[in-house]
Amino acid sequence: MRIHTGEKPFTCDQCGKRFTHKITLQEHMIIHTGEKLHECDQCGKTFSWASVLKEHMKVHSKEKPHSCSSCGKSFSRLYNLKVHQKRHTGVKDHMCFECEKTFTTVEQLKLHKRIHTGEKPYMCSHCEKRFIQSSGILKSHESIHTGEKPFKCSYCNMRFTGLGHLQTHQRIHTEEKPYKCPHCDKRFCQAANLKTHERIHTGEKPYTCDQCGNSFRVKGLFEIHMKIHTGEKPYTCDQCGKRFLWDSNLKIHLTLHTEKKHLYSCSLCGKSFSRLLRIHSVSLKTQLVFVC
Repeated sequence: MRIHTGEKPFTCDQCGKRFTHKITLQEHMIIHTGEKLHECDQCGKTFSWASVLKEHMKVHSKEKPHSCSSCGKSFSRLYNLKVHQKRHTGVKDHMCFECEKTFTTVEQLKLHKRIHTGEKPYMCSHCEKRFIQSSGILKSHESIHTGEKPFKCSYCNMRFTGLGHLQTHQRIHTEEKPYKCPHCDKRFCQAANLKTHERIHTGEKPYTCDQCGNSFRVKGLFEIHMKIHTGEKPYTCDQCGKRFLWDSNLKIHLTLHTEKKHLYSCSLCGKSFSRLLRIHSVSLKTQLVFVC
C-alpha cells in the first residue's frame, strides 16, 4: 500500500534519504559504511551487493549474453550494452548544469563536475600529485614511476600503462570504429578524433591566440602557431646547430648536408649545389658581363 500512498517511513540517519521498505534502507546504508560482504571465489574481489557480484562472475565465465543490434558486439552486462548503444545513437542525456556539457553516463558527468569543484581525491603515492579519478589517470601516472606496463595487446604483444590506451590500440587490429559523425557518417576509433572532426561541420574553433586573435580547430595547430609569437624554434639541425620552427623546414635544410648537395654542378665555375644552381648561374653570368 505504501507504493500507492507514497509513504516512506524508513529514513537514513546519514543523509536523510527516505525509503518505502526497511530492506531497501539496509541496502542503501552500505553506501555509507563501505561494507562489501559478497566475495568472488575466482579472484577475491569483493562487492557491496550480490547483484553486482553476479554480473562480475560473467567476466570469469566469459559469458556475454547482451549483443548490440547495430554492430553485433557482445557484453557481459546489460548496462555496458546500453552505454555502448549510445555511441551509435549519439545520445548524451546527462548534462552538467555549470557549463551545459552533456555526457553518455552519469559516471562521466560525476568525473566532469570535479573540474568545476577542483576536487582531486586521488593522490600519487610517489610524488603526491593529485587526480580526479583513480582507475585510469592515476594508475597510468604511477606507471611513470614504476615503469610498469601491465596491459598487453593479444594481437602484437605491445604493452601499455593503461587499459584505455590498450583498448584504443586494439582497434587498429580489429578496425573497429565505434564513433560515428552525425553529420556525414564518417567513423572514428577514438571519441577525441570524432570531436575534432565535428568542428569541420560546426565551424567551432575553440583555441584562440591571445596575441593576434587567430582561432584554430585543432589544439596541435594552435600550439605550433603560438611558437611564432614566442620565437621558439624546437627543431635543431644536428649538423650545424641551425634551428627551425617547422619540422618540414628542418628536413629541407638537412639535404644541404647530405650527398645531394653535389647533385647539380655549375658549368662555369665547377661549384656544386642542391637547390640554388639556377640563382648562382644567373648571378655569375651577370658578373661576367661586367668583367673587362
